[in-house]
Amino acid sequence: MALRQFKLPDVGEGLTDGEILQWLVAVGDTVTVNQPLCEVETAKAAVELPSPYAGTVTELLFEAGTTVDVGTPIITIDDGADAPAAPAAPAPAGNGAGSEEPAAGLIGGAAPGGRTAVLVGYGPRTTEARRRPRRGGPPPARPAATPGADYGSGGHDRPPLLATAPDMTVKPVRHGGLEVGRQAEAHAAAEEAATALGAAPGRGRLRPLAKPPVRKLAKDLGVDLAALSGSGAGGVITREDVTAAAAGPAPEPVPARAPAVAPAAAPGGQRIPIKGVRRATAAAMVASAFTAPHVTEFLTVDVTRMMKLRQRIAARPEFAGVKVSPLLFVAKALLLAARRHPMVNSSWDEAAQEIVVHGQVNLGIAAATPRGLVVPNVKDAGRLSLPELATALTELTETARAGRTAPGDMSGGTITITNVGVFGVDTGTPILNPGESAILAFGAVREMPWVHKGRVRPRQVTQLALSFDHRIVDGELGSRFLADVGALLSDPGTALAF
Repeated sequence: MALRQFKLPDVGEGLTDGEILQWLVAVGDTVTVNQPLCEVETAKAAVELPSPYAGTVTELLFEAGTTVDVGTPIITIDDGADAPAAPAAPAPAGNGAGSEEPAAGLIGGAAPGGRTAVLVGYGPRTTEARRRPRRGGPPPARPAATPGADYGSGGHDRPPLLATAPDMTVKPVRHGGLEVGRQAEAHAAAEEAATALGAAPGRGRLRPLAKPPVRKLAKDLGVDLAALSGSGAGGVITREDVTAAAAGPAPEPVPARAPAVAPAAAPGGQRIPIKGVRRATAAAMVASAFTAPHVTEFLTVDVTRMMKLRQRIAARPEFAGVKVSPLLFVAKALLLAARRHPMVNSSWDEAAQEIVVHGQVNLGIAAATPRGLVVPNVKDAGRLSLPELATALTELTETARAGRTAPGDMSGGTITITNVGVFGVDTGTPILNPGESAILAFGAVREMPWVHKGRVRPRQVTQLALSFDHRIVDGELGSRFLADVGALLSDPGTALAF
C-alpha cells in the first residue's frame, strides 16, 4: 500500500488559500486520474480540483467549509502500489512522509523548465511548490538536530534550518512529514547567535512571516518587514501592522468614556465571514476607488428603434436558440465606439508611468452570483459578429450565475458593462474594475413621454452612465465616447458610418 497526499494547488496567480465548498468523493471511493475530487472557492472563482492519482480515498483531511492554505495536503489516496522495501530516494523539499509529488504535467507537478503546473486559465509558475504548516495546534517536536541526522522522510540529510553559533542548536520540527521551524523560536535563536558572534542584531534572521499581499503593501509603503513584530497568529505580520508602521508613532491616546467593543449584531441579526469572491471584490473596489480618479457622466437615450430592431433580429434563423437582449446591442455599440476611441480601452501602468492602449477589447460583463459579484470577460469581443457575440454573452452569464466561471475568464478584462437595468434600476455611478479605464452602466428601458418629431409621444427610454479614469480619459474623450454609444443605440443604422 502506497499513500499519496494531494496538496491544494495555486489555482490562480498568487492566491494564498481557498475554501473547500464540497467534497465530490468520500472515504472508500475509488478515483481515477483527473476525476474531480472537490470544489474549491478562491478569491477569483469556484473550481473543481482533478485528482492527479488513481486509487482509493483513505482520508479527507479537511471538512467542507474549511479555508485551507495553498500547499496544504487535503486528501490521502492509496494508489494500490506495494510499499518499497528500502528507503525512498531523496525527495525535494516539501514532500511529506507518505506523500509524493504529482507526476509531471499534472496539477502541482513538474512542468518544463523546472516550473510548477497549475490549473487551466493560468500558465505554469516559475516558482517551486512549497507547502505551509497546517493551521491548528503546534506541530510535534523532534529531537535536537545533530550532524548527519535524518531530516526527511526519505532518509536523506538536510542542513539545519539556521546557521548558528557553535554552542547553539536549533530544533527543527516535523509536521505531516515536512520540516518547519517554529518561527518565533528561530527568530530569537538567530538574534542570540548574531549577538554571540558579534554581529548586529537583526542580521541573518529568517524571512519575516507575511503573506504575499502584505509583502507587496509593505514594499509600496516603504516599510521594512524585518523591523516589525507580527500581531497575527504565530507572529504573522498583518496589513494592520504594516499600515501602522507606515503611519509612524501613534499619538497619545485620549481617555475614552467607555471601552471600545466590537459591534454586536442586533437581535435576529447575523455575522457573515468576508472571504472568497466577496473578499476579493471588496479589496478590488477599495483599491480602484482610492487609486483611479473617477468621473461619471450620464446620458438619457431614446432606444425605441433599437427595441424594434431587437424584435426583427430575434426572428432571424441565425439567432435561433440565442437570447437577443438589449444588452447585446449595448455591447455592440460599446465595441464600435471603442474602435473609434481606442484610448478608452486602456490601462494605467503606475510602475512604468505609461498608458497601455490595448490592441483588442476583452469585454467584461458584471454578473451577480450567490457568492458575490464577478466580472468574466469575452476575449477579443471586437472580432465577433452579432450572432457570435450573442452566443458568447449568453454562455458567459449562464456560466457565471452557475458559479462555474474559470479563473482565466475573469482575468485580462479591458473595459466593462454593468447591466443595472435587470434590477429595475435607472442608473448609477459604477466603480472601475481594477486595471481598466472605463465602465458603462446600462439602466432599465422604460416607456416614458418623450418629444419626438415635435410632439410628446410614449417612447422607450434608457439611461447610460459612464465612469472613467480621469488620468487617461479626459472630459472631452469621455463625452465623445458616451455620445457615440448613445447615437448607436438611438439609431442603430448609424453603425454603418463607424
